[in-house]
Amino acid sequence: MNKEKNPWQILSQQVVYENPWIELTEFQVINPKGGKGIYGKVHYKHLAVGVIPLDENLNTWLVGQYRFPLGQYSWEIAEGGGRIDEDPLDAAKRELMEETGLFAKSWTKILTMHLSNSVSDELSVIYLARDLEEQMAAPEETEELLIKKLPFNEVSMMVETGKITDAMSVAAIQQIQLMIYQGKIKK
Repeated sequence: MNKEKNPWQILSQQVVYENPWIELTEFQVINPKGGKGIYGKVHYKHLAVGVIPLDENLNTWLVGQYRFPLGQYSWEIAEGGGRIDEDPLDAAKRELMEETGLFAKSWTKILTMHLSNSVSDELSVIYLARDLEEQMAAPEETEELLIKKLPFNEVSMMVETGKITDAMSVAAIQQIQLMIYQGKIKK
């Protein structure tokens, strides 16, 4: 028996909510054990992109903003959305410039991840940006941002102490920490 085969049977499906960014579908299903049930899926119409800029002294920039769904303030790497038909790197470059005012000459894709795969299909691509040049930030009208430049080791401690909880940020910071440990990133 192939354990990687889809064990779910879809009886019916109905879109129950939709806007320009997401679509919520409710499925009537037969679960893997044969019981009837429902399953909700949030489909994201955009790709999530994130960027962790790192200068020659291993400083990075965090973006602070109030996150409406959480009802709290959040410190994060630069992140946003890109169209599905857009090159994720182009979206990442735009987000870095919009949110931090940074332009990078060197880009490395460091992670591809699903953000909440029990309820959504949201896909994220995260980049490391190096060889940085500071310019003027231009946030979107829905964003009221604070920008902090910090030594990377302080940002890493913010993850360890729970001051950074955003999934893309935590994963990117831990990936960069691993790359530093492995000697792939040096001052």
